[in-house]
Amino acid sequence: MPHAPFVPLRIFSSYTMLDGAIDPKMIAKTAAERGFPAIAISDRNGLYGSVAFAKACKDVGVQPVIGTMLAVARPEREGAAPGFGAQAPTIDWLGLYAQDAEGYDNLCHLVSRAHLERPLEFAPHVVLADLVGHTDGLLCLTAGGEGALTRLLAEGQMPAAHAYCDRLQELFPDRLYLELVRRGDKVEEAGEEALIEMAYARDLPLIATNPACFAERTFYAAHDAMLCIASSTHVDSADRPRSSQEWWIKPAEIMEHLFSDVPEALANTLVVAQRTAFMPPKRKPILPSLAGDKEGEARMCAEDSRTGLVARLQPYYPEACHAELAQVLCAGPDVELAAGDFPQLGEAGVFEEVLDYRARLEFEIGIINRMGFGGYFLIVADFIKWAKEHSIPVGPGRGSGAGSLVAWALTITDLDPIRLGLLFERFLNPERVSMPDFDIDFCETRRGEVIRYVQQKYGDDHVAQIITFGKLKARAVLRDTGRILQMSYGQVDRLCKMVPNHPTDPWPLPRALNGVAELKREYDRDPEVKRLIDLAMQLEGLPRNSSTHAAGVVIGDRPLAQLVPLYRDPRSDMPVTQFDMKHVEDSGLVKFDFLGLKTLSVLRKAVDLLGKRGIAIDLSTLPWDDADVYRLLQSGDTVGVFQLESEGMRRTLAAVKPTNFGDIIALVSLYRPGPMDNIPLFGRRKNGLESIEYPHEKLAGILSETYGIFVYQEQVMQAAQILAGYS
Repeated sequence: MPHAPFVPLRIFSSYTMLDGAIDPKMIAKTAAERGFPAIAISDRNGLYGSVAFAKACKDVGVQPVIGTMLAVARPEREGAAPGFGAQAPTIDWLGLYAQDAEGYDNLCHLVSRAHLERPLEFAPHVVLADLVGHTDGLLCLTAGGEGALTRLLAEGQMPAAHAYCDRLQELFPDRLYLELVRRGDKVEEAGEEALIEMAYARDLPLIATNPACFAERTFYAAHDAMLCIASSTHVDSADRPRSSQEWWIKPAEIMEHLFSDVPEALANTLVVAQRTAFMPPKRKPILPSLAGDKEGEARMCAEDSRTGLVARLQPYYPEACHAELAQVLCAGPDVELAAGDFPQLGEAGVFEEVLDYRARLEFEIGIINRMGFGGYFLIVADFIKWAKEHSIPVGPGRGSGAGSLVAWALTITDLDPIRLGLLFERFLNPERVSMPDFDIDFCETRRGEVIRYVQQKYGDDHVAQIITFGKLKARAVLRDTGRILQMSYGQVDRLCKMVPNHPTDPWPLPRALNGVAELKREYDRDPEVKRLIDLAMQLEGLPRNSSTHAAGVVIGDRPLAQLVPLYRDPRSDMPVTQFDMKHVEDSGLVKFDFLGLKTLSVLRKAVDLLGKRGIAIDLSTLPWDDADVYRLLQSGDTVGVFQLESEGMRRTLAAVKPTNFGDIIALVSLYRPGPMDNIPLFGRRKNGLESIEYPHEKLAGILSETYGIFVYQEQVMQAAQILAGYS
């Protein structure tokens, strides 16, 4: 006999950190396995996992329901706002679910307000008055024993309960559901009869839920351990938060049995799912404009690039006429040019070379503007120009962005990609549309000034950092779990050190248990160790805490709370997106990297100290062929030299003995897992100890600088062009 349809509406994912313990993708998978037509995510004061959850639901054919549990200060405290004096507010909860785009926008607004507009020392919350004007498109569930309505009814405060219900009905007309929960909670049991009577008397729908923090009943012990980690208590402590075996995603047949006397409460879960058929929007990139509109941005990007390239090339050709140089580079892509029209460039023998620069620039401008990225280049160029004008050291550029001639012309980078043989297509390719992404280094001590400039230019509420999540990784979760089990520090530390933890290949616990014989022996021999590892493996990989991306900043054309939910990191005065780097881009926001590099601070200090001794140094004009520098590098004495200071790299320098800048570039590229296996061969070929061989004679031209070894992505791309006729 088929069971009554049921939709779980109160699921706390792992982004209700150290409380919920279900990855958003696992929520979707569980729904599919148990035959739920839809399922909800309802993390506390947040939408952190909602985009990943919605995508996962779509992939398995389950309808996602996007919601949150919103903390609301108790009505009697509203008059004390703001700040509630020295007393923190008592919190009740409401379940809010998005019906449509307007409801989703209101969810973003309300959870952002809960984090940003409250005293830092208090937990995130709003007051009921904050909901006014922001409830359209939202359904409301009264949150069972965690909500004020059930609590007031359980305490027998009938006038207050009815007044509160009146308020909710005003805020959510025809969108309010009175929530029944049957999980053995004393408040819920005491208030249930009055709640059902109120629903019938007011003709309000009842709805059945079972708040869930984990997917399977068998996860109970691990969840109980997680609550101990969160509260810094021990498993054996008497007075500590405790989990419940009822907090799992119960199948429809169990819920049908639990609510057999009120089948309409179960049926209404399906009604809510039907009313909340909404997916978070996937938007194209949204950026503020420095030139009015897309056409203005395209025109400004092209003009600034052309005039910028004139300034960049003038020092190359000091004998050439500046006016002629400007005429050639600023003529535009469709103007035919002849050497005879530019006698001074012709006499200097540079006309054809300048034409090559012009062709490359116009090619790049065409792709950038066709893809609609002119505004991005202008924004990056603007804050880099500001930094340089205020004597804030900026890195010369690294990563694939150094392959753009437009970037060099706009002073985003200081590397001429034509002279260095760098390909623009590695950075932007019309055949694989993706946002450009410059890795920009600023002086570590003054990076904040550049970010403040961006805030002032575009508005504080238009700029935010990007959230990141610290995970319960193998060694950390072993230590956390060992502490709550009160195992000896020495024993746990010894077990942790058995788990391989190479930065580029950290082993998860199941792999370590199968691959480290000594750890497996301890696991099989000692029941206490087995309990520790079994609990730790269940918790491994779940989010433990939130932080901010080391460099990522997003800039919007409107207040960001209108696009994404925001969060406040107590260590930062900037708002932070609740979506991580991947999902913030899906929401239409573009990431800008403001990397803080200590090396630039040290270099600036060194230049200043030399200046005080009367020695003027311009780092941008230092030669690349100074023999003394290469002798220093060959000695391996490079502590403090960016990317050349590790012990392994210093040994590599001493073995390979670089003699030109190309060797340094190659070694930095090779010194990473996988490619580093080629370093000994590179060194032998460079130093004449082994003959240079090419995979094919046609590749000699592109592999000669690296002694026949593929080192760069550009070389692979060029090989595909030469051998396979690729574009």
